[in-house]
This record gives sequence, C-alpha cells and structure tokens, in this order.
Amino acid sequence: MPSLRVLGVTVNDKLTAADQVATLQSSGTSLQYAMRVLRLHGTPPSSLHDIFHATVVSRIQYAAPAWSGMCSAADRAHLDSLLSHSKRLGSDDDVPVVADLFNTADDDFFHHVKTNSHHVLQPYLPDQTNILYQLRNHSHNITLVNKTKFLKDTDFIIRMLYKYSY
Repeated sequence: MPSLRVLGVTVNDKLTAADQVATLQSSGTSLQYAMRVLRLHGTPPSSLHDIFHATVVSRIQYAAPAWSGMCSAADRAHLDSLLSHSKRLGSDDDVPVVADLFNTADDDFFHHVKTNSHHVLQPYLPDQTNILYQLRNHSHNITLVNKTKFLKDTDFIIRMLYKYSY
C-alpha cells in the first residue's frame, strides 16, 4: 500500500507530504471553481475571503504539525501557489505564506502540549531543568535532546524544542 489516510492526513510509504499536498491541491482547485461561481453570482469580496479562509486555509492548517515537517520546498511552493489564488478572487489583504501558517500551527500546538499536563505528548517532552542563572529569556525550561540529521525538521517535538532554545 503506497499511502494511508489517517484522520484526514495522507501518509505515503516514503514519509513525505507529497500525497497530502496533492490532496490539498485537488480539493483547493474544486473550491476555487466554486468560489468563481459565487463571485459571478455577486458574492461580496469580503465573503469570498471568509469562505477561502474557512475552506482552503483551514484545510492546510489541519494537523499541520504532524505533516508539515515532511514538506519539501516543492510542496511548500505548491501550497503557496494555492494560497495565492485568493488574490485572484478579490481579496484585499495579504495572503499568508504557508511557512507562516505552519509556524503558527506549530506554536499553538506546542503551547498546548507544554501547558496541559494531561496531554498525550507530555511524556515525550524531555525533563525540565532548573537553571539558577538568567542570561536570556527562554520560552521553555526543557532539556534539549541531541539533534540528529533525521530528526532535524521532521519530528514536531525536536523542531519546537530547538526553535525555542534560542
């Protein structure tokens, strides 16, 4: 079986996000067609913008911490092109970049994991350290694990621990 769909996220046998991005592109294309029809029938641009964010942007952000680390540069470019279509639909404000959407989703999820002691990922966080000196502000007091090449960007917890260690 080359791919498996788990809770709406497509995971392939190579552990890349290519299948998930292809799924998002195909659903985004059909949604764009529907939005063109709505625009032709006189739907205001602000409503089109809300519909675009409620459908396309929310689908990209859904479970993004689980699969965004496996996105290649080409996958991110495909998602950016999908997001740039909101300009063609008459949206006046800035179109979010997919990297910003991924960072926001990661930050929100990591904050939720850190602050909820009953979260299922809480045991996977390293032990907390008590540092008696304050050289600079840190957003967490968790011991950093050794970062390997494989764990560099694909693992959510490693990605977030090293993001907030600086």
